[in-house]
Amino acid sequence: MAGRSHGIHAEPTTFGFKAAGWYAELARDARRLERARETVSVGSISGAVGTHANVSAEVERHVLDDLGLGIDPAPTQVVSRDRHAELLTSLAILGGTLERIAIEIRHLQRTEVGEAFEPFGSGQQGSSAMPHKRNPILAERVSGMARLLRADALVGLENMALWHERDISHSSAERFVFERALGVAAYATRATADILDGLEVDADRMRANLDELGGMVYSEALLLGMIARGADRQVAYRLVQGAAKRAWAGETDFRSALAEDPGIAEWLSADEIEAAMSLEHHLAGIGVTYRALELDESS
Repeated sequence: MAGRSHGIHAEPTTFGFKAAGWYAELARDARRLERARETVSVGSISGAVGTHANVSAEVERHVLDDLGLGIDPAPTQVVSRDRHAELLTSLAILGGTLERIAIEIRHLQRTEVGEAFEPFGSGQQGSSAMPHKRNPILAERVSGMARLLRADALVGLENMALWHERDISHSSAERFVFERALGVAAYATRATADILDGLEVDADRMRANLDELGGMVYSEALLLGMIARGADRQVAYRLVQGAAKRAWAGETDFRSALAEDPGIAEWLSADEIEAAMSLEHHLAGIGVTYRALELDESS
């Protein structure tokens, strides 16, 4: 399929390579949440300003052991709120990952692209007014949930700075924010799983879109091939760009524009042009990523 940067066809990639990036990021999210769970699983029963003046450390340890909690070693009247901020920001980062996946699918489902589609149930209504439409409503919902998670992370960060040993500016917000953030994160994760479980991928459309520019997606390989033969980079760039411009203008197709340009022929033979415009060459290095993920998972 066509890889895209700035929304524009760039170089070939594969859908599996995209998914590998999602997988790696979700694995990091899982590790972040595990760390955040450990960080936040502490308590404090240490008195009005945390000095154990009237409640001994032994009592604190006994109670928290029974609760399965660690001890905040240096609290004030309350457990330090950087711990809670870590949890909420970890959830927000997870939301960012889920939105990254959702936005990719939303773009790929656009009519002009048509490369991947979230599941569409039998009898599901796509648009209240236009019966032909199949809207990516699940992915859009995930994007909305990610915004809530980022907002809740801000609350956690704001709650870190309390007056002296404590005020209650944080507690009113915390009555809502943890329950909501955890619930929203769980919902968004399940929704993303539903999207991926039922995802429809149109490989033929992916290949057709990749071929739409007639080989322009191989322009960097052509440029580098000319440089390797001794061409000045800026001169080579303008030659390949000129061929692309002629193809864009409809004067000829890209391959013909390359073959007909004497400046390009000075540096690359017809066989070398074809070798540079090889899909297999551009995808050969992807296996390195898959092997790296396997090693990361096994460690």
